[in-house]
Amino acid sequence: MERDRADREMFEKLVRLNRIAKVVKGGRRFSFSALSVVGDRNGNVGYGFGKANYVVDAINKSMEKGRKEMISIPLKRNTIPHQVIGVYKGARVLLKPASPGTGIIAGGPVRAVMEGAGVKDILSKSLGSKNAMNIVKAVFNGIDQLMDAREIAANRGKTLKDFWG
Repeated sequence: MERDRADREMFEKLVRLNRIAKVVKGGRRFSFSALSVVGDRNGNVGYGFGKANYVVDAINKSMEKGRKEMISIPLKRNTIPHQVIGVYKGARVLLKPASPGTGIIAGGPVRAVMEGAGVKDILSKSLGSKNAMNIVKAVFNGIDQLMDAREIAANRGKTLKDFWG
């Protein structure tokens, strides 16, 4: 589910919707869980997980949590600055920078995160687990490992031009 709101220009994508059945005395009681990605397409992205008795409520909860927990991605010309492997439990995600014009070469959950962040060119490979929740968390683990060139240059007491040579 992708919606662009005119008032806030946010990218919202439903990654996974799951129906849960609890068996009670009178039969089955259904509830829903939703995993969604929210981003501003300008380097900020977050994910949320919501559970409720109705689909709409679960989706709204997940979108709200995603908006609250947004992080920023260091971008270098519409891609990431360097290769990284994100790991969470059994899921491993390889993220590689790509040359301009390549596009987003990624599947499902990884594509949603990258589109939300505003990354236009990236290569990725999902290794291990196929669980959408674990893949999203592995992508965010990889994003946490990304280093910003300006930050590193400042820490070393150099200018960006000296840093790149």
